[in-house]
Amino acid sequence: MSTLTHFDAQGLAHMVDVADKAHTKRVGIATGRIVMLPTTLALIQSGNAKKGDVLGIARIAGIQAAKKTSDLIPLCHPLAITRVAVEFAIDEVAHAVHCTATVETVGQTGVEMEALTAVQVSLLTIYDMCKAVDRGMTMTDVHLLEKHGGKSGSYVAT
Repeated sequence: MSTLTHFDAQGLAHMVDVADKAHTKRVGIATGRIVMLPTTLALIQSGNAKKGDVLGIARIAGIQAAKKTSDLIPLCHPLAITRVAVEFAIDEVAHAVHCTATVETVGQTGVEMEALTAVQVSLLTIYDMCKAVDRGMTMTDVHLLEKHGGKSGSYVAT
């Protein structure tokens, strides 16, 4: 069984030393969704939300969040991110917006946390921009879809 890498032999939290790890291309892909009233989804689709372009602002928020992950997650390494893509898909049947974030770097540690943070903040931004008309929105199903690169290889969610 694997051990938790963020704790030392005494059980104290520490930032993992990645100095001896190889620089490799790393990719993290995360996803999640926000479910809302049909009228809220229609408002987003029409571009007539009072606060402006909901998905455009949420995309920028997700990109910013990926870049700020190490400021938010205490033991997360600051990274030189080479790419962040935040994409949205409308699900009219479920009255939801799906968000997928892809983050890439060439470095010594992965970008899974950056991808997950991008998704969460994108969904939070949608909530913030639409809460005046729908306080019952639910953010759900946030998870890592894929990670590639590094010594541990690839992970693909099943």
